[in-house]
Amino acid sequence: MDTLGIHHLGLAVSNLPATAKFFTECLGWSVAREVPEYPAIFVTNGNAFVTLWQTESGATTFERRKNVGLHHVALRVASEEALETVFKKASAHPGVRVEFAPELLRGGPARHCMLYEPSGIRVEFIWAP
Repeated sequence: MDTLGIHHLGLAVSNLPATAKFFTECLGWSVAREVPEYPAIFVTNGNAFVTLWQTESGATTFERRKNVGLHHVALRVASEEALETVFKKASAHPGVRVEFAPELLRGGPARHCMLYEPSGIRVEFIWAP
């Protein structure tokens, strides 16, 4: 079977409006589609496609070391400067919690940072030359 990579990544989120704003207002992605009856919002940057699905009230938070599932989402940036720029903007976005600022990845030369977007999904930004 031949696969061509990920078509889209679906994320279950606790705060659909806040997570959608993180992708659109903070990262500059655009809304490709909305499904109000679910509700869901699909966002894209022209290369990647992420579907955001609202969880029900009382949904539990994922614990990456205790649950099987999505450990984190890694988004590649074009340059070391872009990593600093996106970190500065994302870390100041409402509801975002920083795990660590840009640093070398396992001795470099790649650099990355990690944060949690408003619904608690762990997001990595990475520059890998």
